[in-house]
Amino acid sequence: MKKILSIDGGGIRGIIPGQILVTMERKLQKKSGDPEARLADYFDFFAGTSTGGILTCICLCPSEKDPFKAKFSAQEAVNLYMNHGEEIFSVNLWQKIKAANGYLDEKYKEDALEKYLRKYFGDLKISELIKPCIIPSYDIDRRSAYFFAQHDPAIKGEGRDFLVRDACRATSAAPTYFEAAIVKSCSGVTYPLIDGGVYANNPSLCAYSEVRNAKDNPTAAEMFMVSLGTSSKHQSYKYTRAKNWGAVGWIKPLIDIMMSGAAETTHYHLSRMFSARNKANSYIRIQPSSLGNADVDMDNASKENLAALAQVGVETSESCSDELDRIVEVLLQGPDPVEFA
Repeated sequence: MKKILSIDGGGIRGIIPGQILVTMERKLQKKSGDPEARLADYFDFFAGTSTGGILTCICLCPSEKDPFKAKFSAQEAVNLYMNHGEEIFSVNLWQKIKAANGYLDEKYKEDALEKYLRKYFGDLKISELIKPCIIPSYDIDRRSAYFFAQHDPAIKGEGRDFLVRDACRATSAAPTYFEAAIVKSCSGVTYPLIDGGVYANNPSLCAYSEVRNAKDNPTAAEMFMVSLGTSSKHQSYKYTRAKNWGAVGWIKPLIDIMMSGAAETTHYHLSRMFSARNKANSYIRIQPSSLGNADVDMDNASKENLAALAQVGVETSESCSDELDRIVEVLLQGPDPVEFA
């Protein structure tokens, strides 16, 4: 089966699926007897939106010694958030006043995020990632979905190839939080892009359709998909407050509702699609139903909240230990490369 890993968006809550990846990778290392085993060695196709896109690219970053071996462990991917999240989501007094909490300008400057994306990826290109993947973003000028895909450059040339750090910056440019990204393809074409979470916060369906169109046209019956969410716990909006909101009042709630609603709809459709093939067990969705002491906001990067999110990730991994064991058993059956014409 084609083994697919998909990771949702969710800002700093990316720590949660990140911790699940850490547990999964450690289980793979133990079961395989290879202490250097990486997730990229076993999954055949990856998808990630926003924070999930960043995690995906870190996991697929090639080693300088071996371009087919992952440079970073899952723990090193999570460390981006644990070690630098507070700096990425920091705001000085002047920016806070100027932005009016994100209503008049972006809430956060992108400098720190771009600094660490450069540190992780340097001048690495999407085409140089070690496995096929898809990273959604949205083109606000052309008004169309835009997908960064590792396998596209080999087919269409430099016009579809980008620096990985630019793709990560684009897919995580959440409206009101970060400024829209201006990125250039390797052929020099400019794209103004924002967070792919506005339409595909859960990119699992994007991954499914992409793999479905691979050279051998696999169906759901030939796929095994692991989809990781950042939490099914969301902010609630009371009617008594919302009934009198205008455009300004609806800005942030609407973005939140769109992202979570899109993720839930994707999960519904994939559940039905795999069930229709009598393969319900080949689609696994893992995410916490409760955030415990962690904040639901996707930009609370205080030390206390980082620790709380990490704890949620660890507890989710423990509660889903049997499922993770089953995932590892399937992964250890060997690769089934996804090839594109």
